[in-house]
Amino acid sequence: MDLEKELPEYTEEAQSVVFLDDREEYDYLLSKFDTKRRNKLLRKIDWRLLPILSLFYLISFMDRANIGNAKLQGLEEDLHLTPGEYNWALTIFFFPYGAFEVPSNLALKFTKPSIWIPIIMLSWGLVMMCMGWVQDYTGLLATRFFLGVTEAGLFPGVTYLCSTWYCRYELQFRIALFYCAASLAGSFSGLLAYGIGFMDGIRGYSGWRWIFILEGVLTIVVALVSHPFICDDPVSSSWLTIEEKRFITLRLQFDGHESGYKESAFQKYHLKQAFLDTKVYLGCILFTIVSMGTYALSFSLPTTIKILGYTAAQAQLMTIPVYAFASIMCVLNAWVSDRLGRRYHAVVIPYLIGIIGFIICITLDPVEKPGVIYLAMFFIATSLFPTTPSVVCWMANNLSGQWKRAVGMALTFTGGNLIGGVVGSNIFLARESPNFHTAYYIMVAVFGAGILVATFKLWLLIATNKKRDSLIGSMPEERLAILDEETKSLGDHSPFFRYTL
Repeated sequence: MDLEKELPEYTEEAQSVVFLDDREEYDYLLSKFDTKRRNKLLRKIDWRLLPILSLFYLISFMDRANIGNAKLQGLEEDLHLTPGEYNWALTIFFFPYGAFEVPSNLALKFTKPSIWIPIIMLSWGLVMMCMGWVQDYTGLLATRFFLGVTEAGLFPGVTYLCSTWYCRYELQFRIALFYCAASLAGSFSGLLAYGIGFMDGIRGYSGWRWIFILEGVLTIVVALVSHPFICDDPVSSSWLTIEEKRFITLRLQFDGHESGYKESAFQKYHLKQAFLDTKVYLGCILFTIVSMGTYALSFSLPTTIKILGYTAAQAQLMTIPVYAFASIMCVLNAWVSDRLGRRYHAVVIPYLIGIIGFIICITLDPVEKPGVIYLAMFFIATSLFPTTPSVVCWMANNLSGQWKRAVGMALTFTGGNLIGGVVGSNIFLARESPNFHTAYYIMVAVFGAGILVATFKLWLLIATNKKRDSLIGSMPEERLAILDEETKSLGDHSPFFRYTL
């Protein structure tokens, strides 16, 4: 049937068009959205969605990792912290951060991103300001704990939000763009800490206090003005036409599903599907590995560079090129991954680069070869920041259904941040300075394990896809229609769903 001739003009004025089914409507819209128009629509979404999400994540990562910069500005001396107490101040953040990710994503689904995200940002901004006024170790522990509670919902929330706008092979590049805010946060935090260092002693506050207070104020301001800029979903967006809303909705509905998939209202089995899915736990292992390295790097990089023979101010500035280079590689890795429609290589290749960087740190003396060790930091950062969007997208691509995806992704982040954060914040032992062999040996081992886990996951997905192809290919057409109706609620367990490799 020639849909352009048989169906009326599908525009904002023609608000009621009758189609036999969603497939017919989607085919009609595909005929109207050619490649040029589709790319124009995606750019329109990008400009409305990604800048605000990038700003949110930049602030989030900066606020949780700035304790590494504060350490160089006198935090340990003023609060009389031992190395063990400082490590516990890092570690305690991750217990509530991991525990509250699933509840937070459920809260986001039951409310709206435009409501929930500003609430949690306002909360952690207040906690961050309070951290600038603590007087002892106990106060630092308490504020770091509540920072973990309030920040828990941001990363799983914004990554899930992206998955409700973009199809599978458009997602990693977009997540990489806002995740680059993490590496830019390292650059910005180092630059900010360098500037704040000149405020040391103003109004009786040490430089580290000003770091916490001013970043807390920045977070609160952004939270208060952000509500109108957060796009909850395509249907409720005032800046899309009716035609664009339906096209976005239907292309997500048929993305990975030959017969389309419609999400039902929340049911308990959505939780069961997420908690019993092997893919979730394999993804959790991969995310744990990269989280371990990312937090270890963010907490230790300023100190590591200072140990190489530079002043504290120089060390703050020298973190900037490392994070900036990691940002570039993050976007490049994501672009290639989306173009190829593959995730495995975008995980494993950065892991291999990281192993090279860690081996350099193990084999060379940082006192004799400080420049080479600094170069190794570029390898390590390149292995960490590009890998996180790859792992996240590989998980999001293979969890079908918004409720299952929201829970499954948050569950992945729970294990990853809890275990990875706790281990990553404790493996750089002060007594091993400046070599830190324990940390580097651990990271080589876990990156090697990550390559094995990713390979096993790839094999599992390939085997499942082949099994489903064989099942569908052997069925008569009338049986396929019945099977389609019987399996619509199964999401990615439907035989019509194909996993991303």
